[in-house]
Amino acid sequence: MALSDEVNALRQAPLFSCIEIGRLKKLAFASHRVHFDKGEVLFRKGDDADTAYIIIAGRVDVLSDDDGRAIKVAELGVGDIIGEIALLCGGSRTATVRAAENLDVLSIEPKYFLKILSEDSSICVHMMRVLAERLAWTTEQLIAARALASPDPERTGKA
Repeated sequence: MALSDEVNALRQAPLFSCIEIGRLKKLAFASHRVHFDKGEVLFRKGDDADTAYIIIAGRVDVLSDDDGRAIKVAELGVGDIIGEIALLCGGSRTATVRAAENLDVLSIEPKYFLKILSEDSSICVHMMRVLAERLAWTTEQLIAARALASPDPERTGKA
């Protein structure tokens, strides 16, 4: 894959869409292309969050664990970022991610990402907006899931 292809892959990700081309080239150059076969696990819930991935080709399933059963909570595809919390916070993975089909990603280490952020505060503002939108969407999904899981006391006659 040519550097220009990797830059284009980064530009597709909303988190990176505002970064100027020169900085994206630096990030793409510092990134590594990684291939996963269908069914292969990229990382498991609880693993150290040390890298984020941009999907170049393929799809992944994001899985949560419910009493030992893997439950698919999301599917991500080309241009999506996986593990962005690792770039900003480190810590542990919050979900398991598995390749739903053959998968190619760019692996991004936090130190390179944070260097780009430190060079331009407008990038930080853009990313805060993108992450706030994701948080709002996730909150809506959580509220909806809880509403489905908990019967309405008025409908069941229980209060």
